[in-house]
Order: sequence, then structure tokens, then C-alpha cells
Amino acid sequence: MKYEVKPAEKSTVKITISFTPEEWAEANNKAYVQNRSKYAVNGFRKGKVPKHVLEMYYGKGLFYEDALNLLYYEHYGKILEQEKDRFTAVGDPSLSLGDDFSEENVVLVADVPVKPDVSIGSYKGIKITKYEYTVTDADVEKEIESARERIAESVEVTDRPAQTGDTVNIDFVGKTDGKEFDGGTATGYDLVLGSKSFIPGFEEGVVGMNLGDVKEIPVTFPEDYQAEELKGKPAVFTVTLHKITGKILPELNEEFAKKMGSDSMEAYTAKVRERLEKNAASRSLNETENSIITEIAKTATAEIPQVMIDRQCDASLQRMEYNLMYQGIRLDDYLNYIGSTREEYKKNFEEEAKTAVLHQLVVEKLIELEHITASEEEIAAKVAEQAASVGKEAEEYRKGMDPRQLEYIENDIKVTKLFDLLQAENEMIPAEEK
Repeated sequence: MKYEVKPAEKSTVKITISFTPEEWAEANNKAYVQNRSKYAVNGFRKGKVPKHVLEMYYGKGLFYEDALNLLYYEHYGKILEQEKDRFTAVGDPSLSLGDDFSEENVVLVADVPVKPDVSIGSYKGIKITKYEYTVTDADVEKEIESARERIAESVEVTDRPAQTGDTVNIDFVGKTDGKEFDGGTATGYDLVLGSKSFIPGFEEGVVGMNLGDVKEIPVTFPEDYQAEELKGKPAVFTVTLHKITGKILPELNEEFAKKMGSDSMEAYTAKVRERLEKNAASRSLNETENSIITEIAKTATAEIPQVMIDRQCDASLQRMEYNLMYQGIRLDDYLNYIGSTREEYKKNFEEEAKTAVLHQLVVEKLIELEHITASEEEIAAKVAEQAASVGKEAEEYRKGMDPRQLEYIENDIKVTKLFDLLQAENEMIPAEEK
């Protein structure tokens, strides 16, 4: 086997792999041995038919596809390993046969999407916005109120109308121009009023309804609604209210504090403030780092393979699915309601995905340009920190780590060093001053 690698268009490389007639014959024989039990010929036991007989009955190329697959899986990964310093594959290759295929001229062509090179303009001595968030008493009070909501007792309500915060069980039928539309009908649907999971005006219209009420709620679909045929259109939902479930909030006392893992309200309040301050510091850091990379990426260019964008879109859709799941909503139900499919909805993430991929490529390029590394001592310190957090010795903890965890730690150290350098080398202007 021999191969040749040539750059191709839009961040791909073309790998042309040539096989000798002997290698092809061996692959064909292996394919025959692996697949002969699938075929039967009168006069032979199944699985015992000679290769030349099967080829006579089913065609000379009977095992060609399987033989090509064997050669591909045997050699492709090895080629990528040998060429890892020249390029990094970011997706599966598109495979084709070379011209004039024959048993004496077996050539497999792989068009491989690869990580693109990035061109970056100025990344030092520029003005960049720095973010810093603080925690107020009002923030602490709001967080404590949210905790009360989370552990509130659910009670069925029969003596008052539905109000914001209640969970209502409803039937609804939606119509536009007097006709029902796809995804606009449901029975026995549980809806949290105020969750904003329905289009504007719907939940507000349910507020004030009593048990057994049937009400027509007029709404207008947003202009940016996913279903093209419903964008900006007026609609009427006929809603029947079957059940109202409300909440009884706990008192803010020692009993509540103990439920939340503290001895007193003072201790619980201090714990809440500490957690919020950690979150604020993390948010400040994340938004500042995003501000840095966004500013630098304005001068960056790269030919990003579509497979990298698609993968990022898939990740965004999966995060959305998890977020909806925590609210008790299935993604497929939500998409059905808005008249969209997974593939159609993923297109909403495409621009965001292009930006996210470019930013990641810029970070990797800057680490390379600045020759930033993570020493073994730095990695060991991070491992020891993680081990201590779970009550283990560093050596024992490291033995049980997946190699990918160590790669993540190493990369995290490099990224931290990079952003420390970029903050030091640029003019960081507090957000409120801009």
C-alpha cells in the first residue's frame, strides 16, 4: 500500500490510497471468508461454496465492497496517525474509487474534512470590555424566594381562579382562519402559568379562569415564529380548564433553614450569598473571556468545514433538549407545537455554531502562536486539587482517571494561561465605562 496526501478546497485533504494486486486479492479472500455463509448454491452446503463458484453465480464483484471496507478500516486510521502533524481530521471522509478501477489498479480516494488553519490579525494592544458582577441583598432575597418555591407544597385549588405560578391541566384547540392547525391541539396538558412556554398571550389568557371554564383566547404568532405558515398570523385557542394546582410556601424560619442544610436562617443566608458570589465571579470571568475572544475573532478568518458546524448545532439542540426536559417538556412535543422538525430547528443554531467553532479555533491558534504549555507539575497540582475535592489521594485518583480527563486538565491550564496573557497584553475597560 502507498498513499499520497494533497490539500483540497474548503479545509479538506485528498488522500489517494493505492493497493497492490496482491493486497487486493488478500482482501477479497478475507471478504469471501467473512461473508460466504450468506450465500447458497444448489449442490453445495451453505457456507462451503467455493469463491469462484459464488462469483460465477452472483457476479465477479460480489465481495468488492466488503474487500474495500476491509482495506479502508485497516489502513485509514494508520494514515491519520502518521499524518497527525500535518492535519487533524474532524469528520468522516467521503470515499470514492480512483479512475479505471480494476484488480490491477485498486485506488481508494478519501476526501477528508480537516481542522482549518486560522488567520488572526492583531490580538495585543487592543481595547476590550471587562465584565464584573456583584451580589446585592436583593439578589440573595430573590434566591431564597426561589428556594421556597422549589420546596413549596403542591395543593389542589378549588376556591379561586388560576393565577401565575399555578400548574393548570387544560385541553386546547387552536385555529387560524377558522381551521385547526398542526400542533395546536392537546388534551390533559399540564401548563405552569408564567413559564412562558407558550406563545405570548396564551398563558396570560388562562390566568383568571375557574375550574370548568371554557374560554377563547386570541393570540398572534410572533413574526419570527418557526412555522412559516403561522408567522404573524392571528389565532384563537379554545381552552377548557380541568384542574388547578397551587403552592403553599414555607415560612422563613429555622425549620426552613434546616431543610436547606443549615442550622439557622443567618447561616443559610450566608451560604446563599457565598454561592451567588462564586457564580458572579464565574460569570464575570466567562463574559470577560468571551469579550476577549470575540474582539480578537473580528480579525480572524478560517474556512470551517460544514461537519464542524453541524456538530456544534447538534450539541446546541441537545442542550436545549436537556433544558426543556428539566421543565417537564419533551423536545418533540415542543417542536410539534411550533410546527417544526429537529433538522429544521437546528438551522436556528447555525450562525451561533459558526461563531462558537471560530472562537475555539482562534483559542487553539493563539495557544500555538504563544507556545503555551502545561507542565507536569501544573497538571499534577490540578489532579491533586480534584482528588482532594472527593476525599482521595492524588496518586489513587490519577490511576482511575480516563486519559481524556488528563487532556481536559492540560487544555484547561493552557486556556487559563492564554486568557491571563491576553488580559495583561490588552487594555481592559470596565463595561460601565464604555
